[in-house]
Amino acid sequence: MKYIVVLGDGMADYAVEEFGGKTVLDVAKKPNMDYMSQNGELGLVKTVPDGMKPGSDVANLAVMGYDTSVCYTGRSPLEAASIGVELKPDDVTFRTNLVTLSSEAEFEDRTMLDYSAGEISTAEAKELIEAVEKELSAENRHFYAGVSYRHLLVWDKGSTNVELTPPHDISDRPIKDYLPKGDNADILLDMMKKASKILSEHPINKKRIEQGKNPANSIWIWGEGKKPSLENFEAKYGLKGSVISAVDLIKGIAVCAGMKSIDVEGATGTYETNFDGKARAAKNALMSGADFVYIHMEAPDECGHQGDAEHKKLSVELIDEKVIGYLREELYHCGVDYRMLIMPDHPTPISLKTHVSDPVPYIIYDSSEENGSGLTYSEKNAAETGIYLPVGYELMRRFLGK
Repeated sequence: MKYIVVLGDGMADYAVEEFGGKTVLDVAKKPNMDYMSQNGELGLVKTVPDGMKPGSDVANLAVMGYDTSVCYTGRSPLEAASIGVELKPDDVTFRTNLVTLSSEAEFEDRTMLDYSAGEISTAEAKELIEAVEKELSAENRHFYAGVSYRHLLVWDKGSTNVELTPPHDISDRPIKDYLPKGDNADILLDMMKKASKILSEHPINKKRIEQGKNPANSIWIWGEGKKPSLENFEAKYGLKGSVISAVDLIKGIAVCAGMKSIDVEGATGTYETNFDGKARAAKNALMSGADFVYIHMEAPDECGHQGDAEHKKLSVELIDEKVIGYLREELYHCGVDYRMLIMPDHPTPISLKTHVSDPVPYIIYDSSEENGSGLTYSEKNAAETGIYLPVGYELMRRFLGK
């Protein structure tokens, strides 16, 4: 038996006005998800424990079967593991986004126009972060380039006693109420202000403006944490695992859990990502000795943050066709029995443009034992089954039949 998780980040939603009050899952054409829902287990699971923020870090750890009340030390340390930054016990890490702010003279008066600086390319972003590192690094503080707009600050003997806000939570809002608070807040804010000047004058951003693209004219610091410690996935579940994602956070979880992180050319984390390549990589991993593959797709979440209902719907349809449909057909022809878990980590409602902690709908489908809900895959139908798991990390053992 092979085990596959297909994680559509932020895929769940609330009623969408332009879809006549239906959700993205209600209106998307997703015959493979619907078939597996009708012939498998459909239910709801709470992936974000009470008292914790509904981030993809907390939610994906829960989906992977980890109790975040025990293992969670912050988001950015997981990203550090993916980038290959070795952390010391006293290091504090911060996620550092390249963002687009409005252009008021006073930094505090600006607005968060784009938390991703127009999905800036990794090559452009690397050059910009290197410029910030050159000007703003200190003996105990350094910046490291990641993927697209997602980067890292490591502060030796820093503090996690801070109040920082994810930039995707404040899209289109003035930033003055969300500036750093707590230990070293003045230093963090000073770095953001100085970086804004450096970035605004950089040739890359001048060129982006000429091309009609959003400039990466500031950094935004958030997601503090310390060196993580995750139990080895294979030791925990007895399965050799692989993870496929375009996102450093998910790759970092894989590294920390002792799973293989598989890179796919053209995997971007947007609806234009290489869905076909991810699906082929998953099949190849399963045929080459992996017992378990976790395929993470960021696209629905990105569209949710941007309030882009049509492309969120398209993202779900592409996941259904190019990933789930492909794997169904290929594994059938190979004569391989498998279990597939299909779900989001959290909802990212179009109406809110940010994450919420609501329970999410999941499907567990077993190719060797088809009998199930008879219901298509949606938030409403999942609630109607009466199956509800209040502790997210217990879903993994249910899925694996342990």
